[in-house]
Amino acid sequence: MASARALLDGAAMDDSSLIERSLAEPELFAVLFDRHSDEIFRYTARRLGAEIAEDAVADVFLIAFRRRHRYDAARADARPWLYGIATNVVAQNRRAERRRNRAMARIAPDRPGSFDERSAERVTAERLQPRLARILLGLSAAERDLLLLVAWAELTYEDAAQALGIPIGTVRSRLHRVRAKVRRALGGADPFDPDA
Repeated sequence: MASARALLDGAAMDDSSLIERSLAEPELFAVLFDRHSDEIFRYTARRLGAEIAEDAVADVFLIAFRRRHRYDAARADARPWLYGIATNVVAQNRRAERRRNRAMARIAPDRPGSFDERSAERVTAERLQPRLARILLGLSAAERDLLLLVAWAELTYEDAAQALGIPIGTVRSRLHRVRAKVRRALGGADPFDPDA
């Protein structure tokens, strides 16, 4: 069992050092879980629903633990690696994701309350949610994975490329195509332009 001192030391390490040290002291992998599980849960819950996300997160970290000996030690941040695993776990649950998107696409947006009750931004997001869910259904799995890693997980293009195991040029060109599809589906509005 890892000593309290080892766990404290682990908390001060970057992800790469922590993963490397967990090869000799497997208990230290719990620090990586504590550090990133909430973020991975939010991502998987948005894609699959909260009811499936807990099991998905457990799968992500079990796979990561089993594959930690193959982790690229040159990368201090394990988030892209974990998101790549999470994307694969989501792919194994594709039917659940499609059911969730279909349900979201059918939901009629609530009537907005007074401005005091809701901000204009939230009202707009709620109105767009069914429409965006329909748009997501029209994307290929690869397009959807990339878009959601950049939009929801807020990964950089480089991190998304690492997570998906594709070249950064592919990330750029694929995102360009996806954004064009989304703009067309929204009647020319650009949801990626904060000034729009």
